[in-house]
Amino acid sequence: MSKKSLIITILILCIALIITGCPKKTVVKEEPSVKKEEAGKAEAERKAKEAENAKGEFEKSLVPKKTPGIEGEVFESSLLKDAHFDFDKYDIRPSDTAVLKENAALLKKYNNVKIQIEGHCDERGTVEYNLALGERRANSTRNYLVSIGVSPERISTISYGKERPLDPAHNEAAWAKNRRAHSIITAK
Repeated sequence: MSKKSLIITILILCIALIITGCPKKTVVKEEPSVKKEEAGKAEAERKAKEAENAKGEFEKSLVPKKTPGIEGEVFESSLLKDAHFDFDKYDIRPSDTAVLKENAALLKKYNNVKIQIEGHCDERGTVEYNLALGERRANSTRNYLVSIGVSPERISTISYGKERPLDPAHNEAAWAKNRRAHSIITAK
């Protein structure tokens, strides 16, 4: 084979390759609205399942309280945490703001739940003084929850002063536990 015929053969092969080229990929495009609709449905189903699981968790956390509240039967929930106070104080401590924010998030999630905040004190001081201090603690807690978005109509307060200690011991550790604002569920 001559040089000329070799060049012609190579040229013909190059032209054939260019003409045939690589096979094109077939792309199937979905309608954007269908894709968004399916994603929206999946997201809605996921949120509904999360809400159902959370509601189940919340419902499971409710335990009827032995002593009725001022509005009838009340429930304790392990999901609502207590705020604690320093001796002879009723202002919310910075360390307790996170606890109250969690409580507020729970209340916002379940907007049909009403609570009663109980103000408690340690055993030191007179009955009258501790009732007044317990009321200030309950109101301070209520005001904080309202300030971060919980409706005031959903919160009632009561003071038990030193009458219902969490820990009956007579030492600083017990007194620190007893100086608290405790939330209970009054309606769900």
